Amino acid sequence: MDRFIIEGGAKLHGKVKISGAKNSALPIIAAALLTDKKVVLENIPDLVDVRTMIELVKHLGSEVEFSHNTLKMHTPKIKRIDAPYDIVRKMRASYYVLGSLLARERRAKVSLPGGCAIGPRPIDMHIRGLETLGTNIEIKDGFVHAQTHFLKGQEVNLQGPKGTSVGATINVMLAATHAKGDTIISPAACEPEVVDVADFLNKIGCTISGHGTHTIVVKGKCTPASVHHRIIPDRIEAGTFAVAAAITRSKIELTHCQPEHLTGVLDKLEEIGSSIDKSNDKVVVKGIRNMHATNIFVAPYPGFPTDMQAQFMALLSVVPGTSTIKETIFENRFMQAVELMRMGANITIEGDTAVIKGIRKLSAAHLMASDLRASVALVLAGLVAKGQTTVSRIYHLDRGYERFEMKLRKLGARIERQCE
Repeated sequence: MDRFIIEGGAKLHGKVKISGAKNSALPIIAAALLTDKKVVLENIPDLVDVRTMIELVKHLGSEVEFSHNTLKMHTPKIKRIDAPYDIVRKMRASYYVLGSLLARERRAKVSLPGGCAIGPRPIDMHIRGLETLGTNIEIKDGFVHAQTHFLKGQEVNLQGPKGTSVGATINVMLAATHAKGDTIISPAACEPEVVDVADFLNKIGCTISGHGTHTIVVKGKCTPASVHHRIIPDRIEAGTFAVAAAITRSKIELTHCQPEHLTGVLDKLEEIGSSIDKSNDKVVVKGIRNMHATNIFVAPYPGFPTDMQAQFMALLSVVPGTSTIKETIFENRFMQAVELMRMGANITIEGDTAVIKGIRKLSAAHLMASDLRASVALVLAGLVAKGQTTVSRIYHLDRGYERFEMKLRKLGARIERQCE
């Protein structure tokens, strides 16, 4: 099991190329199962989660080549309709094959998913949406058993207790491409990753409109076609490096990104005092010494993303004044707070709100990562802590960040990977 050893205090400077979006790549790989034609996907990040999804689609019958961030897929025939526990337990996004299998084969058997331990993330909305399309679903022995005689286009309501769901929107969208009649998904998630999946589906011969809004219309027909598609840049990786610039009071240029996807993060960085310079496909972030406190309210896109609150907690730990973060998406996503407190951070958790009183300096410590975004938050904290910080269980981080320590070293960070 690997760990990071970080010597704090180094200034960062230079350019960092942002990788493709993991949260687009995974559902698009699943969506490629819908066509029996050849698919070429570019800008696929080489991550543990991507390798897991490739393992799954190969199990289902896909012929796959993956090299230099390009994935070539061909699925002339689905050979199996089961997604086994040994694969799905590694990554929650494996459930995206449910919609694709139902569309193409009218049946599926998918293990209940795994992933980060950040609180309950039930698939109730997925099931409800697919049942609305005419699917019979039973959960038995840890598997979702789904089958249908035919899928029928309907109005699908994906309103949940905390808003709509990106995963459920995508799964219903995948299944609806092969339904009889039109499907209207409302309210639909409007995240950039949902738009990217819809753009891909349109390229392979489906007809989808309204993506990027809260109402998506899927025409119930799909004429399979071969396609080249380039995955959008990862807005969470870009946001993470933007925070790296702010927390180290450094200047970093983010290249190959889409600034319009980063509004919630960049606006908040500007609010606390960082300098932001945006152009077509790059952002220059400059942190300053005299930043000030802020309040963050996590919300669905285009609001402040839940996947960035851990990184901002690390940043606000060393920003003077009292800041708050209200987490509205997941119930147990402040797991990084305890580890940051071991570094001297002054953080109090009050239900779904974290109160952070900024201190001048964090102290190095031996830290344990609990999930993907918490792990990267601890690395950011280690960059500015006094002394040598150790972050263990970084396999979490490897699920979502491509060559992370190499990119940081190129910027001047003192960080090494060691095998425990």
